[in-house]
Amino acid sequence: MNKELILASGSPRRKELLQQLHIPFSVHVSNVDEKVNHNYSPSEVVMDLALQKASDVATLYPNHIVLGSDTVVVYKDSILGKPASEAEAVKTLEMLSGKKHQVLTGVALVEGEQVQTFYEKTDVEFWPLTVDEITQYVRTGEPMDKAGSYGIQGLGAMFVKSIQGDYFSVVGLPLSRTIRELRKRGFVYSI
Repeated sequence: MNKELILASGSPRRKELLQQLHIPFSVHVSNVDEKVNHNYSPSEVVMDLALQKASDVATLYPNHIVLGSDTVVVYKDSILGKPASEAEAVKTLEMLSGKKHQVLTGVALVEGEQVQTFYEKTDVEFWPLTVDEITQYVRTGEPMDKAGSYGIQGLGAMFVKSIQGDYFSVVGLPLSRTIRELRKRGFVYSI
C-alpha cells in the first residue's frame, strides 16, 4: 500500500507546486503558534519552523507522511519576514535594490517517529529599483504576505536580475529535493 502525503500548510504556492508534479496529497493546515528561536541560524530557523508545522499535523496522522515547509529571506544574516505595513515593504525593497540576498526554504518530513529536516538556499540578486517601481509594486498588495516583501512567481519577477540555486525553493518548496526524499521513504506516485 502506498503511503499518503499530508501537506501541513495553507500556502497556495506550495499546493500549486505539488499539483504541478501530479503528486497526490491532502492538506491539513497546521494551527501551531510558530515560535522563532533567536539563538538559531537562519537555516536552523526554517527547518525548525517547518518541523513545528509538520509535527503539529503529524499527531493527527501517525500513519502518513506529513510535509511542513517554511521560507525566509535573509539579507546580511538577518531574516526579513513578511512586511507588517506598506511602509515596511517599501523599506525592505529599497534595502534589497541592486543587491544579492538569500532565500532559505526548510522542509520537514514526519512519519510517525521518523523525522527528517533539510533546507535549500538560493541566492537572488535584484536589479537596482526605482522609487516608482517599488511604490507601484507595493500598491498591488502582492508583497504583503511574502517573506522579503516580494513574490518571485508574480509581479516581483521583474526585480530579479539573477538567481543561483533552486527557483522552486524561492517560490516555497524545493520540489526536486523533496520528491527525492519522499521516494527514499517509500512514497511512490506516477505522473
